Amino acid sequence: QVQLVESGGGLVQAGRSLRLSCTASGIIFSLNDMHWYRQAPGKQRELVATITDTGTTNYADSVKGRFAISRDNAKKTVYLQMNSLNAEDTAVYYCNTRSRITGTHYWGQGTQVTVSS
Repeated sequence: QVQLVESGGGLVQAGRSLRLSCTASGIIFSLNDMHWYRQAPGKQRELVATITDTGTTNYADSVKGRFAISRDNAKKTVYLQMNSLNAEDTAVYYCNTRSRITGTHYWGQGTQVTVSS
């Protein structure tokens, strides 16, 4: 079955950096678009960054210029480099992909990022 396992979250001071990782299994990773979402307390889950199978990237306006998504197909891993973190970035971050065949969305368990001001 499909599994997405995130890691790299934690507590960090404002202005510092973190890198999240998400390792996939059960999919042909190189053919899948990969996404990072986040959900802050009391807010809806929002799309943060996308990297397509061909390497095209897109970002939410709130993270443009600060976050960078990348992928390593050999390791079946997608990364989210987060720089210049601020308190508004505090959230649970989720890795996501969607089956091109069935349309099913798959989610990781989430990793907590807490930014202290």
